[in-house]
Amino acid sequence: MPIPLHLANPLPPGFALPNLESASALPLQGLTVLAVEDSRYACEALRLMCRRAGARLRRADTIANARAHLRVYRPDVVIIDLGLPDGRGEALIRDLVMAPQRPGVILGTSGLPNGRASALASGADEYLDKPILNFAHFCATLCLHSAPFDATAADVPLRPDTLALRDDWALAAEQLAAAPDAAQQLYVTRFLAGIARHSNDHALAFAATQAAENTDPGLQALRQLIAMRLAQSGQIGQ
Repeated sequence: MPIPLHLANPLPPGFALPNLESASALPLQGLTVLAVEDSRYACEALRLMCRRAGARLRRADTIANARAHLRVYRPDVVIIDLGLPDGRGEALIRDLVMAPQRPGVILGTSGLPNGRASALASGADEYLDKPILNFAHFCATLCLHSAPFDATAADVPLRPDTLALRDDWALAAEQLAAAPDAAQQLYVTRFLAGIARHSNDHALAFAATQAAENTDPGLQALRQLIAMRLAQSGQIGQ
């Protein structure tokens, strides 16, 4: 199955970012955002939205790296993926809620059906369903706890960098090749399912779901599909 055409071209022909000179075009101007997100591709979408809105984005790919970052920096907003390689995002949410210097806005994010309830029960101010690709909704959610935002403002299409997508595939391939145990297998299949939602890759979503059932054929099929995606992405880059 070929990579969807929109993945081969991060920006459609003739697409240009809107003029950001107007203050009204920068609803999040001055905000600093920390994304605790293991997927580079998902974080690229956040980066594009933050740049479009005037905010600055930093990324931590694990809970440990997020804690190290927070010892040095004080972001205004922290967006925390619930499924991370070294633990659950809910634990970090609970810690930040109780921290003496609490971030102004703490958001949970996940593609799992029970993600919203879990994040809010842990103390998150609000929740973002994955994939996060709608600029107006993203800004409106953050602005519930900061400056007002005109939700009727023109939206723009966002196309994350396909090199980031390839990096996510390569990371998953490395983890799958290492004969993951049950916990690692659950993590990597959920990781790939999230990538599939962001990239509109139905075949990958199906393969990740099958592999999550802990069967050898399912794992082997997922390994083969990831290898094919990596090979196809290399051909596109030639």
